[in-house]
Amino acid sequence: MKRFAFALILLTILCGCTKKEEKGIALAQVDKEILYLDDFKSTFAIEDWEKLNPETRKKYIEDWVNLTLLAHYADKKGLDKDKAVKQKISYAAKKVKANALIAKRLSEIEVSEDQLFNYFRLHQAEFQKNAVNYNIQRIALGDKIAAENVLQQLNQGLNFGEAVQRYSIEELKNKGGFMGMVSAGSPDSLFWLKARELQDNKFGLVYKEPLWYVFRVLESQITPQEANFEDYRAEIKRKVLLEKQDQVFQELIKEIKAQSSEIYYY
Repeated sequence: MKRFAFALILLTILCGCTKKEEKGIALAQVDKEILYLDDFKSTFAIEDWEKLNPETRKKYIEDWVNLTLLAHYADKKGLDKDKAVKQKISYAAKKVKANALIAKRLSEIEVSEDQLFNYFRLHQAEFQKNAVNYNIQRIALGDKIAAENVLQQLNQGLNFGEAVQRYSIEELKNKGGFMGMVSAGSPDSLFWLKARELQDNKFGLVYKEPLWYVFRVLESQITPQEANFEDYRAEIKRKVLLEKQDQVFQELIKEIKAQSSEIYYY
């Protein structure tokens, strides 16, 4: 639905483009209407455009094609002449223009480092995340077949500690196969990823060249992770500007009303 709504806005903005117009790289065409790359990019904020991967861009373009097809067919059916449809189109156009004006005014606002940091300090809990670490015990094996064989025996009731001593082929065997607490940022992060997916009281299988490992999670530990201001700078700026959006709206309305006497309520 979010992509659909975006494509509807895009369709409202990008209209009347034909092959006769030199607008650069064409992305899609429906009848004589063409979606050009520059026009497409202009509907995104720079940081949002850079975050779009090729697959997501392709989906947005496909949405534009589908909506354009529907819009053209609606025109053929004469719906563009319907009074209610005309009013909705007029309202949508006004909304796009108003939002563009507000966005322009917001882009002119300077947000100081002090404002950003003060917001971060007052809302630090919003940016704080919990880090989950796992206490892992493992058995190292030479190939997948051996690992699957041990995994089967464990599922049939073999004691894990006994399996470590019987089958593990690494030095960690001398310490019972205990890895200790493994975090997302540790050299053994692959075990952390697999442990996160593992159901309670189940055994996991990991391949880390050149060995295969059967492992289990003994416990998980949740610790608060201190938020770093630099990691959230862009997000904080967006939040600060969002808070200012209503203020900008009210100031714009007041400013424009002061310049116009042609306003009446009936």
